[in-house]
Amino acid sequence: MIPFLDLKQINKVFSEELLAACKRVIDSGWYIGGAELLSFETAFADYCGVKHCVGVANGLDALVLTIRAWKELGKLTDGDEVIVPSNTYIASILAISENGLTPVLVEPNPSTYNLCPENTRQAITPRTKAILPVHLYGHLADMPAFMQIAEEYNLLVLEDSAQAHGASLHGKKAGSWGHASGFSFYPGKNLGALGDAGAITTNDDALADTLRALRNYGSQEKYKNLYKGVNSRLDEIQAAMLSVKLKYLDAQTAHRQLIASLYLSEIKNPEISLPGVDVSNQVWHLFVIRTKHRAALQHHLQEHGVQTLIHYPIAPHKQDAYKEFAHLQLPVSEQLHAEVLSLPIGPELSSEEARHIVSVCNSFSVKH
Repeated sequence: MIPFLDLKQINKVFSEELLAACKRVIDSGWYIGGAELLSFETAFADYCGVKHCVGVANGLDALVLTIRAWKELGKLTDGDEVIVPSNTYIASILAISENGLTPVLVEPNPSTYNLCPENTRQAITPRTKAILPVHLYGHLADMPAFMQIAEEYNLLVLEDSAQAHGASLHGKKAGSWGHASGFSFYPGKNLGALGDAGAITTNDDALADTLRALRNYGSQEKYKNLYKGVNSRLDEIQAAMLSVKLKYLDAQTAHRQLIASLYLSEIKNPEISLPGVDVSNQVWHLFVIRTKHRAALQHHLQEHGVQTLIHYPIAPHKQDAYKEFAHLQLPVSEQLHAEVLSLPIGPELSSEEARHIVSVCNSFSVKH
């Protein structure tokens, strides 16, 4: 069986360096907020091309705390509207509602799966204060268009870069386009920790200072609390692990791009729709196809030794958590959630395995 993602095999490549990094932290006797965190924050900020990286406990906190910090700085207030793609993972939306703001679900481009700039423009109201574009599946959203819209309407832009480490457009990386960006380092991400971890990137000094306080009980100086903060810190061991893996991220991305090129050029089954994006500058966290016969295709692939997953089977506005959105008519999003299927594309996937996956996809036929 070709697994969808083999984390054990992925991390085996770095095992000696990871063990050495872990030992270094253990021997240091300093496990929170030390040299390893500072080292990773500096390296990742440099990698993304920004001034600041603020490590936090996970990707959801990265988004939640950024919005919270903007509220503390007086840039957002309760009830403000934030435009977000209607087909994203629910975390993007949770970050908005958690802060007492109003998510405005906007349809994506069905070819790229990303938030549509024209639909975004049409959704703006006097209460709109921010846009939260998601670089879904590792495909950079149309950031030049979103930054132009934001400038026209004086809006904040928070990139959700949880799946897009290293993705770029015009030489500018994910995490450096918006006023801030949230990253997840969940183990299955392109840059994955060995546990939960996240970070915010920004060029805004005041925002970075506020975030550093908010993640640490609202405190910049011990026992002096500026805000009603939280405990959301990227610990030393995870920071050390991420520093090891960051060195190899570009090489792993290049491998993902090779696999994506093979899929795009060789999968020729009319029952399968391929993503309509360029291979270059996209980091292919997921390779997501569409078919009107998803259950049958998934069964066919499973029978021929290929594990697949669905990202994501239920649209956010159809979740019980957001019953207030159940009345919304979002046909593009609903169709995507009914048709998408993710093929294996991890850095451990061999060319031979990828060609087998292509062959199995091409051999699929609908039985009448």
